[in-house]
Amino acid sequence: MKIFLKKRQWNIGFLLFAGFIVLGSIFYTSRLVKKLAKEEEKKVKLWADALNSLNSDLNQDITLLTEILQQNETTPIILINEKGEIIEHRNLKLADQKSKKDLKKALEKMKNGGLFFEIKNEHFKQTLYYDDSLLLKQLALYPFIQLGLITFLALLAYLVFSITKKAEQNQVWVGMSKETAHQLGTPISSLLAWMELLKESDIDKSLTQEMGKDVERLEVIAERFSKIGSKPILLSHDIKQILEDSIAYLKKRLSNKIEFSVNIDENIKSKPNLNKELFSWVIENTTKNAIDAMSGEGRLSFNLKQLPPNLCLDICDTGKGIPKKQFQTIFEPGYTTKKRGWGLGLSLAKRIIEEYHGGKIFVYRSEPGKGSCIRILLPTN
Repeated sequence: MKIFLKKRQWNIGFLLFAGFIVLGSIFYTSRLVKKLAKEEEKKVKLWADALNSLNSDLNQDITLLTEILQQNETTPIILINEKGEIIEHRNLKLADQKSKKDLKKALEKMKNGGLFFEIKNEHFKQTLYYDDSLLLKQLALYPFIQLGLITFLALLAYLVFSITKKAEQNQVWVGMSKETAHQLGTPISSLLAWMELLKESDIDKSLTQEMGKDVERLEVIAERFSKIGSKPILLSHDIKQILEDSIAYLKKRLSNKIEFSVNIDENIKSKPNLNKELFSWVIENTTKNAIDAMSGEGRLSFNLKQLPPNLCLDICDTGKGIPKKQFQTIFEPGYTTKKRGWGLGLSLAKRIIEEYHGGKIFVYRSEPGKGSCIRILLPTN
């Protein structure tokens, strides 16, 4: 359980660090944009002053003033007179520079932007409207474009990593399952042979019958591991019968302090495609997990109903419950709250239901101290 807590802490730490980098980048770029905007404002003011000076005194040397006016090659400007008529414009991105309609649209946009200088003397009054340069606008968008690219690359890397990790896990599952089935096969065959010898002797027949049940159980376990190590065959089965058989088997092997409640909708007629051995394994693993949560004492309920387009099985207990932040974690391989637990029961159940049967298994509801409810959904088509 500690490893999952550390994993969560690392994830939170990484997200906080990434957020700090992104916010820092946006803040720095924002400051830079504001500085450049101030510089552009000064340039436009200088341009306006030069224009005002040029129009005020026609006898002065206009070489410097003309050079100042001609140096503006980036900032979009529109100069209008008292009547609102456009006298001059520069650096506008228009399809047709001579189109009066396009010029009026550009002027309205600049007026809405609110950036302007007034040029006036005793002879005339003019207004100079301006907008941020294309470079300044691009710079303002840069951190967001950068954030988008980084997010895209991060998601792509995560997707590739997840697919690779899942493929490796699948190989481990398959290899482990096949090897377990193989290792169980030899002693089971030997036990069957010894049982045949014991049956021929004078030993009490009831003893060999009980031994036979245990050997059959071992065969079922070996068969399960064999099927989970390869793609299982799904056939139409009566899910009500499988559920009843699984509960009957569990009742004999569990404490009398466990109260069972079984509610099956009698109107269920559909028979989903199942692998009987694997689905009963899911019921057993989920039930044992619920019993561990109740510390061997409490109420265990099974509710089977139709929830179109699925069949729905709820397995609920009155145990210690699960915190909401662990609803997903409990299905991860290795997660366990027991000192000697392997943490494979629910992860096996999830693999069987979702990957082999195309269904869903999840924590439907849970409240610490009041119990939990695991929901299994199986498609009926």
